[in-house]
Amino acid sequence: MKRLVFRLLQPATVVLTVLAWAAMPATWLDHPWVPTATSILTLLYVQALEFANERHAAWRLDGREFLTDLFYLVLFYTVILAVETKLVEEPLGSAKSALGITTAWVLELPFIAQVALVLLLFELGQYWLHRLMHNSFLWWTHAPHHHITQLNALKGLVGNPLELFLISIGVTALLDVPPKATFCAFNILVAVSSFAHANVRFDPPRWYAFVFTTVETHSLHHQVGFKETRCNYANVLILLDHVFGTFRPGEAQVVGQDDRRRLGIREQFLFPLRPLLARARQRSASAGG
Repeated sequence: MKRLVFRLLQPATVVLTVLAWAAMPATWLDHPWVPTATSILTLLYVQALEFANERHAAWRLDGREFLTDLFYLVLFYTVILAVETKLVEEPLGSAKSALGITTAWVLELPFIAQVALVLLLFELGQYWLHRLMHNSFLWWTHAPHHHITQLNALKGLVGNPLELFLISIGVTALLDVPPKATFCAFNILVAVSSFAHANVRFDPPRWYAFVFTTVETHSLHHQVGFKETRCNYANVLILLDHVFGTFRPGEAQVVGQDDRRRLGIREQFLFPLRPLLARARQRSASAGG
């Protein structure tokens, strides 16, 4: 029975998330805390599963890891999303209004199609941004996330604040999508992403693992070695890696970068400044010589 439960749990969560949002009374959306609360509850639900069916003992959550993960959870849902709203969502909404951009056809779509559209558009942006981060100077913003030495449900939010801001950006504000569909898509993104980082032994159906990112394929993306991480970029829709030729099958238990030394929060915040600090030290040494 336990094996069956953990085989069906991921697809069942996605389906139930869609059904729950579809049935949610419209008046609930008048409360701005509802989308945030559902996302946080989803994250904590997946985190709790780690204690029910652990995948690797080496990834077992301890107090220090949990407090770090909790810090980033609070940071993301307060500061990062607030900044993203002010710098991205509101300007895009104003531009849409000023330019007279309309996508009324979206409103005619069934609810599930609206959710799928938002998820696909957001994931396309995430995929190419993530791939760019592994192949450009933006690696310095993304590298702290790859210095984590274990995977846990909240680890998807652990990283440099600049990267957390970049991965929160989307263009769905340019579409006439009902808020309920947007929030549902975001809730699915949170669920699948947390599953992909969770220390939980799942055995998902083959179709699910072909479409959605799982901890197996995402752990391979976190394996030791910079070149080895250049695969399985999708945050939620691993299908995109199949389409764009970056999918790699397998699984990794040992994760991290460089000497696999765990970075503290201060080091994660300052990590993108490493190249500048190194140049400053070189100039100082040259001047002293």
